[in-house]
Amino acid sequence: MKKLIIIFCIASTFYCSAQTTVKKDKEAILKVLKKQRLAWSDNNIEKFMEGYWKSDSLKFYGSNGITYGWENTLDRYKRAYPTKDHTGKLNFKINDISKISEGAYYVMGEYHLKREVGNADGIFMIIFKKINGDWKIIADTSS
Repeated sequence: MKKLIIIFCIASTFYCSAQTTVKKDKEAILKVLKKQRLAWSDNNIEKFMEGYWKSDSLKFYGSNGITYGWENTLDRYKRAYPTKDHTGKLNFKINDISKISEGAYYVMGEYHLKREVGNADGIFMIIFKKINGDWKIIADTSS
């Protein structure tokens, strides 16, 4: 009986620790998204891009196909949103954050842009990976 109680206590400890880690990971990911939302709404696309993995392996999939790489994604955003009237005010509705594996999560949600040139709404799914201690978007699909 003592062995069973010890096993239960150890299992409970691991379960609680895993739950705490997932909660902290999700909070850190939401913090990245908040920084992005604020930067976008301030028409600061470069700061917005700090949430993305600065790598040629970054992938952005939108209505015009796949854009590969951080620089190309930055250039795409700058072309599509050249002024504050185009960036407007960004809001997210996060519908789901789920762990894929250790150090990787996907986020599904909606974006809402209120702007002078006409409002825009859509959906997205992004994949976050913990790289060198920081959560970065490694893949983004938006429509």
